Amino acid sequence: MLSSSVFAWHSLFAAGSEIDTHTLFWLASPVLLLLGVVLVLEVLGMRYIPNNRVGIVEKLWSPKGSVTEGRIIALGGEAGFQADLLRGGIHFGLWRWQYRIHKVPLVTVTQGKIGYVYARDGEPLLPSQTLGRVGNCNNFQDARAFLGEGPSEGDEAARGQRGRQRAILREGVYALNLALYVVITEDIVYRLNLQGQNESETLRSWQTELRRMDGFNPVIVGGPIQYVSDTSADDDQGVTRSAADAVRVKRPKNAPAQDVLPVLDGITQGPIDTIAIVTVHDGPSLTPGEIIAPAVGNDRDDPNYHNNFQDPDAFLRAGGRRGRQYVPLTDGTYFINRWFATVELTPKTVIPIGYVGVVVSYHGRAGRDLSGDAFRHGERVAEGERGVWERPLGPGKYPFNMYAGNIVLVPTTNFVLHWITGRSETHRYDESLRSIDLVTKDAYEPLLPLSVVVHIDYQKAPGVIQRFGDVKKLITQTLDPMLSAYFRDVAHKKTMLELLHQRDDIQHESRDELRRKFLEFDIECVDVLIGKPDTAEAGGKIETLLEQLRLRQLSIEQIETFERQRAASEKQRTLNEAQAQASMQTQLTNSRVQVQIIENQGEAELARARKQAEQLVVTAQAENQKRILQAEADLVRSRKQAEQTVVTAQAESQQRILAGRGEGSRIAQIGLSEASVLLRKINSFGDPRLWALSQVAEHLSHSSQPLVPERVFVAGANGENGHGTNPAQGMLGLLINLLVAEKSGFQLSDSAGLGTLNEFADRITKEAMESMGQASMGTTPATSAALGVEIEAAATAKPVT
Repeated sequence: MLSSSVFAWHSLFAAGSEIDTHTLFWLASPVLLLLGVVLVLEVLGMRYIPNNRVGIVEKLWSPKGSVTEGRIIALGGEAGFQADLLRGGIHFGLWRWQYRIHKVPLVTVTQGKIGYVYARDGEPLLPSQTLGRVGNCNNFQDARAFLGEGPSEGDEAARGQRGRQRAILREGVYALNLALYVVITEDIVYRLNLQGQNESETLRSWQTELRRMDGFNPVIVGGPIQYVSDTSADDDQGVTRSAADAVRVKRPKNAPAQDVLPVLDGITQGPIDTIAIVTVHDGPSLTPGEIIAPAVGNDRDDPNYHNNFQDPDAFLRAGGRRGRQYVPLTDGTYFINRWFATVELTPKTVIPIGYVGVVVSYHGRAGRDLSGDAFRHGERVAEGERGVWERPLGPGKYPFNMYAGNIVLVPTTNFVLHWITGRSETHRYDESLRSIDLVTKDAYEPLLPLSVVVHIDYQKAPGVIQRFGDVKKLITQTLDPMLSAYFRDVAHKKTMLELLHQRDDIQHESRDELRRKFLEFDIECVDVLIGKPDTAEAGGKIETLLEQLRLRQLSIEQIETFERQRAASEKQRTLNEAQAQASMQTQLTNSRVQVQIIENQGEAELARARKQAEQLVVTAQAENQKRILQAEADLVRSRKQAEQTVVTAQAESQQRILAGRGEGSRIAQIGLSEASVLLRKINSFGDPRLWALSQVAEHLSHSSQPLVPERVFVAGANGENGHGTNPAQGMLGLLINLLVAEKSGFQLSDSAGLGTLNEFADRITKEAMESMGQASMGTTPATSAALGVEIEAAATAKPVT
């Protein structure tokens, strides 16, 4: 604009003196007026500040000199940055040669966010402090009050301190003197650049650290927890979360183990919401021997109530100490200065149904032992004292600080422990247990699968934990070796078959014995279940033995099956009869109806039947009399026939006797005749031996064998070297000798016996002829007896030689 005016003036003068003085005056008057206004404003020291900014006054020089040493903000008109701000509007008396005005924006903290303040001036921090105390300075907007002027000028505790502040800025717009303060928000660092690049880098590192710990957002406790490896990589940074949202935090090294919340049947019992463990970084340190700061200022009626660490000064006035705090934050939203206290979100402790939680406290005063003098495995103390608490926690959800103690879950329902290789329940207590290896009396080496049902009384759970540490150690260090030794002792005294057959007895005995032993450890053995002994390799000796037992049992079962089949067939027959009877029910009903009809008809015919009966009685009497007479006649006739039959039978009997006798006589006569003929043949030879030779010769003549052999071997003892000297040996020689003897008149045998035989034959022949003559007249008993005697005498006579 100035160059254009100069150009216009230059054009006017170049045009010559054609323009008069009056015209020039009117042309220069606006410029002169403007210059005059500017000069007046400068003389008055006027400055303009926009309404969305504030002006920080820097006094370049002052008759009062500079600020005192240790200060950077002037309170009494000294040269330097002034404590008072210039708000939006026009201000006078700020001459440029004496004042420099720094226009900076208002500090804005967005909704749901937190702003952190760093003070450049104020009282120095004490050696035990890390943050400056909170002063009554209207959220740092009253710089004079912060620096100690005002109503509390004489109160040293009311003066602000330089450095990072305990107080925070909540959402809103603030008019702050950025020469005195630096405000760090999530997006902007509000500051007046006084120290250059070094200060800028420091402030940005603070901002990054606060952003990493989510310090610009309030602490939201109660939502589900989600551990991530690095929260700086979250895509939802800067988004305000509600209590129902999943809280994503970096997993700390000492985060509680997952087994704090047991998973039953694959399902976590209830939602895993959170609590916050607070660690305070300001205030006095813990006393020696303490690891957790005690609870202070938690009562609402306490004048130093710090409202869950949201009032740092009240916390410190109540005696709070730096370090990890015993009292956690429960569900809710908390605006906590992360420079003063950091929070760690951890799951609440859930004790599911069927469990109790035994508390092992690391915090509290030393308590009195409640377990008694007889218990020598440690001390049990009351609630709130250091040690194992006497009373366990029942099923429920607890905001328990896992840094102040530990909760050991103890099952109170019956649970099963498997001594079976490769098998484990969901509670995982028996994951290290294996089948028990045995050696029987007969040198078998089976593996015994075993299951034990165990119960722990909830009131005795603290004693179990005090004695063993946890349930798994109880099982692996006590129950496992005890049960293994017991069943090995049982197996050494029994054969393999006894181990199989006496399984029920062994099971009952082991249940009683283990119950007695378990009571010594404050646990109860509910039942012992013994499985089938097995071998590590397939097809071993035990399998052969079991196969034999299976075949034996199969035979027994087949017998039982056959017996039941027989009973079933009888039942089937009964059923068939019942079904047949049911199928004939219609006919049975019809027959009953027919019976009724017949009964009615019978009653109708009863009168007629009675008349007919009387008639039939008369007729029957007559007929009966007739039959009686006929029976008497038949009796007489039967008697006659019987007599006739007796006579006929006697005649037939006599006839048969006579015929038998005649047949016997005939056979005897034939035999006697043949004997007589034979005797006469023998007599005709003169010597029975000749007759015998004739019979032999006759039979040899009919033989198919040659009578004269082709080769003759003569053997005898009268010659040398077996050669005989008599050729007339053998049968032929015998015949020749007999013929020579007969021709020479030599008697070969005695003929006295032969004569007797001839006489007997003649007499027998004569008597036989007489008997045949008398056959028609009957044979007398005397004759028969005589004949029998003679036959017997002939049989006993001396035989003919």
